[in-house]
Amino acid sequence: MSLTSHLQELKRKHQRLSEKVEQAQKAPGVDDLAISTLKKQKLRLKEEIDRLS
Repeated sequence: MSLTSHLQELKRKHQRLSEKVEQAQKAPGVDDLAISTLKKQKLRLKEEIDRLS
């Protein structure tokens, strides 16, 4: 896998996590721990993208 395609895949994963976080924040009954976990995953992806860019 080339660096470019790897970065694109990381960006797609980051976008999907963004959408999941947004949906979870709107949904009643989703606990804050689940949202926090999603946000941490998203942050790790963002840091990886920044590091590779």
